[in-house]
Amino acid sequence: MASQIHSTAVIQPGAEIGDGCEIGPYCLIGGHVRLGPGCRLHAHVVIDGHTTLGAANEVFPFACLGLKTQDLKWKGGLTRVEIGDRNVFREYVTVHSATAEGGVTRAGSDNNFLAYCHLAHDVQVGNHVIMSNAAMLAGHVTVDDHAIIGGLVGVVQFCRIGRFAMVGSSSKVVQDIPPFMMCDGNPAETRFINKVGLERNGLGPEVVRALLAAFKLLFRDGLATSNALAKIEEEAPLLPEVKHLVEFVRASERGITK
Repeated sequence: MASQIHSTAVIQPGAEIGDGCEIGPYCLIGGHVRLGPGCRLHAHVVIDGHTTLGAANEVFPFACLGLKTQDLKWKGGLTRVEIGDRNVFREYVTVHSATAEGGVTRAGSDNNFLAYCHLAHDVQVGNHVIMSNAAMLAGHVTVDDHAIIGGLVGVVQFCRIGRFAMVGSSSKVVQDIPPFMMCDGNPAETRFINKVGLERNGLGPEVVRALLAAFKLLFRDGLATSNALAKIEEEAPLLPEVKHLVEFVRASERGITK
């Protein structure tokens, strides 16, 4: 299927456009960009740099993907943005390239980035992530699969947001958000397990009960983190989700949001 490219769009030499793409009025596609099949770019989209998009991505007006990092440590070199399949980038979303030579900013597949979201240099976003309007990820942030980030959330550099975590709107995230938890506040605090999100994604009552037991030991019993993890391993059902929670907390370099 041939691509449909508006007469006012600018496609620089060297760009690769997959079959069946739709490129609207006044879009600009840089010479090192690769668009997979079936992508749709609405009007005034800019995609530049060494940027690759997979199949069936939809990019709305005034979104800018792949431009140079804002990090003042940038010294030149080849950096990339790699984006998977079936993502939605709403109006004014910005995704910046990495800072250091060979670095990559990544977003996986089936993500939904609402208007004005920002993915800074070297960010790593998994799959099935939702970021609501004006949520901002600073450099080197990692967001794991199925996380939900509310509107106007700010996430500090190098933080990690665990899978199936949910961050309430207007929260300030300065430490890692553990998987399966709901966090909210300025600064953010862990409030409860993400029970509704877990159930909606098919995690059954046994998983919910096990994570609830782990939550109480880690966040409500006043134990030091190392002691809480030891008690979780002794007392909570060690389902894969509980093991993942323990491993996530042990691996945290910034500490977890409590």
